Amino acid sequence: MAVNYEKAGVNLEAGYEVVRRIKQHVASTARAGVMGNIGAFGGMFDLASLGVKEPVLVSGTDGVGTKLKLAFAMDKHDTIGIDAVAMCVNDVLAQGAEPLFFLDYVALGHNIPEKVEQIVAGVAEGCRQAGCALIGGETAEMPGMYEGGDYDIAGFTCGVVEKSRLIDGSKVKVGDVLVGVASSGVHSNGFSLVRKVVADNALDLNASYDELDGRVLGEVLLTPTKIYVRQMLEVIRECDVHGICHITGGGFDENIPRVLHDGQGLHINEGSWEILPVFRALEKWGGIPHREMFNIFNMGIGMVAVLDESEAQKAIDILTAAGERASVIGRVTATEGVVIE
Repeated sequence: MAVNYEKAGVNLEAGYEVVRRIKQHVASTARAGVMGNIGAFGGMFDLASLGVKEPVLVSGTDGVGTKLKLAFAMDKHDTIGIDAVAMCVNDVLAQGAEPLFFLDYVALGHNIPEKVEQIVAGVAEGCRQAGCALIGGETAEMPGMYEGGDYDIAGFTCGVVEKSRLIDGSKVKVGDVLVGVASSGVHSNGFSLVRKVVADNALDLNASYDELDGRVLGEVLLTPTKIYVRQMLEVIRECDVHGICHITGGGFDENIPRVLHDGQGLHINEGSWEILPVFRALEKWGGIPHREMFNIFNMGIGMVAVLDESEAQKAIDILTAAGERASVIGRVTATEGVVIE
């Protein structure tokens, strides 16, 4: 036992206990292409096993931002890992890529194996939802850097797409329609403002509110980010998708225009989907201008597919069959800018 290291605040035995605890969660994410076992210095994946003729690798990395503060306050850590996976895999999906594997990084002030297991169990659940393997990661105990039970989590994913099937927005044209897929809630963006609204109004995370249909505020806000991989890959296989947008920080104004060309814009029809109660509540409690909400939050739409109008209903039918709520929410116009009416 490294006694002096433990006196400095780092418990190696706790680290070993974490590895023992998470092995079962890691094993549950195995998929074709995975090589080696947990504990190696690097995670391995056999790309040749996929049979992709011209593979293009698409990678993404992200965290979950200050949503973690709410997890600390609620002492709930079993879903935050889903958020970490979702933020990464939904991004690579936007290029048409199938996520293959994921690695996580958890940094904390004090290694509590039970808590780390909860976090990694959430990561594993996210990987299972996305169909990708958890092939490695790192737990870093850093006393003095993180206080008390605080921690941070980040992730990295790598996906693959046939070069000929890469979705890069090059085919987007005026007249294309936007098929929006419902979000599960606030997802993992805008939480600095969310926390300010909560604090300014002295809201109780453990209390239920009429504005949330009687649901507990903290549970609503910690609802995991939806993972769209399996259902959207089916849309990509069956439809000619011109562009995909993951609605993250910056909401509609920053994310959907990423797939547009010069001279193109968007016309969004508010009312063509359900704006979730949590967004109505945040707008009311925070006194936030309605139009500004669309520049901050996903407003109930977590993913958007851009297709020719003739393909839209087929995409909606596929998504509906997969249990998703999807609808045409707007179209591409010949006037730059985002118009929401």
